[in-house]
Amino acid sequence: MEGTLHALLRQYDGVGEPLSCTPVSHGLLNRGYRLTTTRGCYFLKHHLDGRASLGRIERQHRVTARLGAVGLPVVPVVPGADGRTVTVAEERCFALHPWIEGTHRHGSELTATQSQALGALLGRVHVRLARVVPQEQPQPAGHESADPSATYEMIGALLERIRVRRSRDSFDELAEHRLTERRELLRRYAGERPGAVPDRFTGWVHGDFHPLNLLYALPGRGRRPVAILDWDRLGVQPRAEEAVRGAAIFFLRPGGTLDLRKVRAFARAYRGGAGASREELAAAVHRVWWERLNDFWMLRWRYQLRDVRADPQFPAAASLVVWWSGHYEAVRAAFCD
Repeated sequence: MEGTLHALLRQYDGVGEPLSCTPVSHGLLNRGYRLTTTRGCYFLKHHLDGRASLGRIERQHRVTARLGAVGLPVVPVVPGADGRTVTVAEERCFALHPWIEGTHRHGSELTATQSQALGALLGRVHVRLARVVPQEQPQPAGHESADPSATYEMIGALLERIRVRRSRDSFDELAEHRLTERRELLRRYAGERPGAVPDRFTGWVHGDFHPLNLLYALPGRGRRPVAILDWDRLGVQPRAEEAVRGAAIFFLRPGGTLDLRKVRAFARAYRGGAGASREELAAAVHRVWWERLNDFWMLRWRYQLRDVRADPQFPAAASLVVWWSGHYEAVRAAFCD
């Protein structure tokens, strides 16, 4: 990395010489580093798709620059000496950003008033995205809901991998239990598969709105969000589904239930900020519930990709599906009333 770093920084004016470079994130789409130089501190983002992603990354940068210009808390990009926002070193793509001091906060750390402010912020994101990128909007991709027959096949494949393991642990036992349980839930709710999303419900969204992609000011410096991070999944999707997914992550309790009081505060503010109707939120609640019912990405990471980073999230997330199915009307009311 050291040789790459020197080659990279030569493409910038005025950022200084590197002193240290420490990993701070390791994702599927990118890797992040805290880079300290003789001129200051930066966030260095390595986009793993390489040159194939240049156009997409540069579009993200254009969009976030426009959002910053209309008052949203985004992190600017440091341009290279050639004015480009993406630099290439040794066939790898990088972007350099100022380092923003802040902290991540889960919904359990937010008051109802702060939860309301969070929903209003997401509403502003959606409204201002529609304002700054309408000329680039592609056609919606259809957004078909999950096919339960494919889910049954996935459950079978995952169960087979678990049952042939030579040394099973408590996680394997829990995973087998939840997969068997989920198969029964799918049979019970087989007739609830959502239909197509109306075009009027779709628009540009952040794509990955959750606690690790939102920085709050450090203690003693206020309680406001200072940066919305990681716009790699920027795209056209059903808008209100992002609100429901975000709330289901922010306000998920360890036991697998949702803090519906905070969800209600968040959702009311989102509806007001985004101009979203109760009909749109109700459709989003149903589609996200169905999505969760059919989704096993955490187990696919563990058993198919041998990646255990998501393991700690699985117990609460798996419990949530069961709880949500049993409290469906209460969840919908929290988002829609």
